[in-house]
Amino acid sequence: MSKCQNDNQVIRIRCGCTNLRTVTVHRPISPEPPEPGGPDDPGPSIFAYVTNAADNTVSVIDTSTNAVVATIPVGASPNDIAMTPNGTRAYVTNQNDNTVSVIDTSTNTVVATIPVGAQPFGVAVSPDGTRTYVANIADNNISVIDTSTNAVIATIPVGLGPFGVAVSPDGTRAYVTNANDHTVSVIDTSTNAVIATIPVGFAPYSATITPDGTRAYVGNVLSNTISVIDTSTNTVIATIPVASPHDIDLTPDGTHAYVTNTTTNTVSVLNTATNTVITTIPVGNAPHGIAITPVAI
Repeated sequence: MSKCQNDNQVIRIRCGCTNLRTVTVHRPISPEPPEPGGPDDPGPSIFAYVTNAADNTVSVIDTSTNAVVATIPVGASPNDIAMTPNGTRAYVTNQNDNTVSVIDTSTNTVVATIPVGAQPFGVAVSPDGTRTYVANIADNNISVIDTSTNAVIATIPVGLGPFGVAVSPDGTRAYVTNANDHTVSVIDTSTNAVIATIPVGFAPYSATITPDGTRAYVGNVLSNTISVIDTSTNTVIATIPVASPHDIDLTPDGTHAYVTNTTTNTVSVLNTATNTVITTIPVGNAPHGIAITPVAI
């Protein structure tokens, strides 16, 4: 994992071809901490949860020490992972056994295994933490999980080969990238119905939405472009040339997007006001995932 410094934000990049995803969660370092403020009180810590597709586990890293503090067995070929806003649960898609593992982050144990569609990959949790959306590649649909019961409450047909999913900051819309028919499905989360289908470039993999919810950025791997969607009209308003974009993340203020370019071993930095590439950063071989810290560290 490489680290680049820009405007006091830390950008973490996953390089290589293995399917790894990392998210962070705030929680106490111990369930029974020492007396608050005492000399032995380590204070709160932040943990990173990493899916290991080849050995069917999730690694838990204490970011204060960069040490692995737990290894959690999950399903077969875990790929993507998403955290509830309060950090108490992590949802892991297990592509090869068609399930989602639910991890209790206070104990680092799997507390539920949820059957979903075939080849689940992308996953996102709603901003209020009540719903989890899972993209099932082989079934061409989205499973909607009620996080209070950890049961699937709806299955939504979308395009061919849904790969990634992103939920708007207000929770009213979910955007799904359909890699095999080169579209993005827009779901009204109140009705669990597709309200728009947007043509984009070839093989859209990833999507991310700006903090104000006005734009969605979609990476089209085989077109070597980023499609910029106006979420008020659900139309593409700009197409930005990059190289084999695999993943995208935005700075907390939404002014810049960082894109991993798998074939050129670089990261493109986009100015979201002008929708242009303003710099390109060399990184390691075959960069895939990227995540930006929500605050300066």
